[in-house]
Amino acid sequence: MPQSKLLRELGVFSATAIVVSNMIGTGIFTTTGFLAGDLGSAWLVVAIWFAGAVLALAGALCYSELGINFPRSGGEYVYLTEAWGPGWGFLTGWVSFFAGFSAPIAAGALAVAGYLAYFFPALKASEIGSIRAGFLTLHLGPAQLVACAVVLAFTTLNVFGLLRAARIQNVLTTLKIITIVCFIVLGASFGHGDWGHFMAAGQRTSPHSLGVQFLISLVWVFFGYSGWNAATYVAEELRDPERTLPRSLLAGTALVAVLYAGLNIVFIYGAPLDAMKGVVGVGSLAAQSLFGPAVAGAFSALMALALLSTVNAMTIIGPRVYYAMAENGAFFRAAERIHPRWNTPWVAIGAQGACCCVLIITGTFESLVQYVGFSLWLFTMLAVLGLFRLRRRPGWKSLPAANVAFPLIPGVYVAISAWVLIYMVLLRPKESGLGLLTMAGGALIYLLALRRKPAVRRATTL
Repeated sequence: MPQSKLLRELGVFSATAIVVSNMIGTGIFTTTGFLAGDLGSAWLVVAIWFAGAVLALAGALCYSELGINFPRSGGEYVYLTEAWGPGWGFLTGWVSFFAGFSAPIAAGALAVAGYLAYFFPALKASEIGSIRAGFLTLHLGPAQLVACAVVLAFTTLNVFGLLRAARIQNVLTTLKIITIVCFIVLGASFGHGDWGHFMAAGQRTSPHSLGVQFLISLVWVFFGYSGWNAATYVAEELRDPERTLPRSLLAGTALVAVLYAGLNIVFIYGAPLDAMKGVVGVGSLAAQSLFGPAVAGAFSALMALALLSTVNAMTIIGPRVYYAMAENGAFFRAAERIHPRWNTPWVAIGAQGACCCVLIITGTFESLVQYVGFSLWLFTMLAVLGLFRLRRRPGWKSLPAANVAFPLIPGVYVAISAWVLIYMVLLRPKESGLGLLTMAGGALIYLLALRRKPAVRRATTL
């Protein structure tokens, strides 16, 4: 059987840094403003982030068990291929190319431009020029240029070697955590906020009942927590993956859950819900209320740097999915090409960067987030559902933490995911329809071009 051409260079710290950087970023720095309008209650805003943390930890436990049995790069591609067959494996990789990585990277780069708008007003969304080109709307402005420049910079960095990109990732992740901890501690201790904001009800902007809207809004929160599965995508480059993978997934998810709780409390302490509604740069808004313009500027710059770590982490992970698929004969062969000097999947990295730039020009921040949320939730649900089938295999290694009251943990994750997806189809047909259309396109390509190609069966254990 073929041996991996990738190098096992990443330890627990680097793998956890990748998880933390994928999770902390675009979602937590941008979506609380949308939740404020949807829910109209400060306590419900905090509660929905707590619910998201429980779901992410449940998913991380299930993925840890999948990962120690299949310590290969590729994440959902590997798990769905093993559980449901190569067609589903191809679909998750195909959707990941657009909705799993390229769209979140594009949204993250646009969020970087949004936070830099504190210093350069020309980067505000209101300054965007739009051109109608058939069924597409091209968004052309300074924000799009900055976002594309960010994507191209990190795309180039990742071509020149994983270890170099991982070192920069470790620095950016450390800076991100320091920024968030300082913001929480200083904001709660010295900020000029008002705890009365937690008692003041906001005017809801949603036409749906509170219970239904809570389910729909979980998509925003799930986008904020997306990345809890990040280390599975580089499993083939982890040292001692049976030890490193579960520790990095659980440690990263738990750390992020604590930081998210603190951030949301300080956001609401700094600004009332009605002031937050629909605001993308909610961190800048809260910082200005808590500390005044001068300090708010420093935090806006630091938050922009924090978002850069998210862009870099996803740029690291995404191409490993396409590489794993191509190596297994289930994707376009060009994605398998490894640079002879840098040992990186350079074609996959470059293709992803180009796709990100296209999405930056053709999409908006809100449309990208909703499209991503539906697509990601669907495939993580299918991966966790596959655990029920895969556990029947001889020699399966059960993770003790995931085995508690089995099948409670994966069952809850699958049930809630299915519930949310049904409401998305019913109440958000545009975003869910685009996700399903992406799947349909991938299914057609698989049936016409890839179905009859022989797949290479990789070893499932070390």
